[in-house]
Amino acid sequence: MSITEIIRRKRDGGELSEAEIAAVVDGAASGSVADYQLSAFLMAVYFAGMTPGETALLTMAMARSGAVLDLSGTGALKVDKHSTGGVGDKVSLILAPIVASCGIAVPMISGRGLGHTGGTVDKLESIPGFRAMLSLEEVERQVAELGIAMAAQTEELAPADRRLYALRDVTATVESLPLITASILSKKFAENLDALVMDVKCGPAAFMRSETDARALAASIAEVAGANGLPCRTLITTMDAPLGRRIGNWHEVCESVRVLRGEEEPPLLMEVTLALAGEAIEAGGAAAPGEGAVRAREAIANGSAWQTFIRMVERQGGDVATLERAEEPPATLVVRSERPGWVAAIDSLRLGLLSIGLGAGRRAMNEAVAPEAGIVVHAHLGQEVRPGDPICSVVDRRGGGAIDPRAFRACFTVSDAPPLPPAMILQALR
Repeated sequence: MSITEIIRRKRDGGELSEAEIAAVVDGAASGSVADYQLSAFLMAVYFAGMTPGETALLTMAMARSGAVLDLSGTGALKVDKHSTGGVGDKVSLILAPIVASCGIAVPMISGRGLGHTGGTVDKLESIPGFRAMLSLEEVERQVAELGIAMAAQTEELAPADRRLYALRDVTATVESLPLITASILSKKFAENLDALVMDVKCGPAAFMRSETDARALAASIAEVAGANGLPCRTLITTMDAPLGRRIGNWHEVCESVRVLRGEEEPPLLMEVTLALAGEAIEAGGAAAPGEGAVRAREAIANGSAWQTFIRMVERQGGDVATLERAEEPPATLVVRSERPGWVAAIDSLRLGLLSIGLGAGRRAMNEAVAPEAGIVVHAHLGQEVRPGDPICSVVDRRGGGAIDPRAFRACFTVSDAPPLPPAMILQALR
């Protein structure tokens, strides 16, 4: 079957057959289809879209392109969470140990940074020694013994998605609704879950900019998941400002450590994390409807979530002593406010893009990230500032030249009156 003809057919708005979709997916998994042809296919899908039927076929073909986890030995319901990505979004680092500490199995297979958003795997690998590249057998054994594993997608698990995921990042096709749906659910089907919790973000720094687009993605995921017997709970959340005060891999790990130990409670981050964790706990049968968020907060307060995280990190080779210290590198530059007032808005998209320039993200598919690069937000939404007060600090690890503080200062809008607090949870779909 000609890949060129398949690309042309989709480019011209045609509906692909199961055999045509399988040819592309098989070619991606086996390597028989070149990157430039897969890139052309992704671009064709981006512009022409896919029907719900095509999306379902693409999802299942990608899920079946590799092995499937056997978690029958866990003895607990298996629940995972996935986010469509945001700036400063370290929810998974906090949520996974919370949920696992409640007796639910969490086989979390995550990705690396995509566009201006960070990746859970990059964050975990900023812990010295942490090994995210686990075999499926290691994931199965660890989930059975500890109740949790946080690992990178391997060549065994949905290999077609692994290749397409990387190409989407460098071909500006990340935002495609059918490609997002297929990428997310192909991995989740391969995890052999009992339930999935989705965080679909919308706003200027999200891939779904409008609430309408976020609802469309949530509906697409629910339709494909439901058709294949996977219960899915979805929260549509706001991505107007960074979640928490830190952007960048090691910085976000340090913030997560302090949250898990009950030392910090960044309001926006905690609201989203507890809501999603509550949904996962309820889906896993560890709390009655409406009680999941309370159980999640208890897991932080009694230390069980932190101890679960420590055990997982130690099991996967991470340096626990370094993690417990959670020391952040000194700032390269401190950016200060030039006027008095209240922080009324933060341009998270621009901050995310600036963090890439510092080394916290990728500009090319195979580019390495610098774990210590990042941004610390000192003045968050609603916070009062005076001239000279620090609004953010910058840690540069790429060394591409002098950092212009004006570029970072421009990300913060300071007004004469305090703003209303943002609504973080826009809708819950169950």
